Amino acid sequence: MEPAGRLIPKMNLPGEVNDREIRARAAWNRAAGKKIAAHTRVLSLVRETLVVEVEDMVWQHQLNTLRHFMIRNLAKVLGEFYVKDVDFRPMPKRRGPQVAESARPATASDRTGIEDPVMSLLYEQSIRKAV
Repeated sequence: MEPAGRLIPKMNLPGEVNDREIRARAAWNRAAGKKIAAHTRVLSLVRETLVVEVEDMVWQHQLNTLRHFMIRNLAKVLGEFYVKDVDFRPMPKRRGPQVAESARPATASDRTGIEDPVMSLLYEQSIRKAV
């Protein structure tokens, strides 16, 4: 049986299905293998170079030595040899959710329900005089 990646270029399909970048992204997990794919993420296909983010500099160095095997595996999965190079880049550090240092102070509009600060102040003053 022939892999679907080899049949798609031979068929006359709409542009999005036959888009080289989309096909290269989809083929990466199979060409790289489960372990490597778990530590990488495909960013884009720039001309003939597949840009892949890796977890850190150690992964980048190790995968650079395997670059030629990855290109050959991609060609086998895709059925075409249009990815000529793979550029491994370290992923930028992701920032987690931030916690507020303190609660937001209550404003006059929270107490009175009036958005305008001047009108809210006048309303509070009139209530104080009435009491």
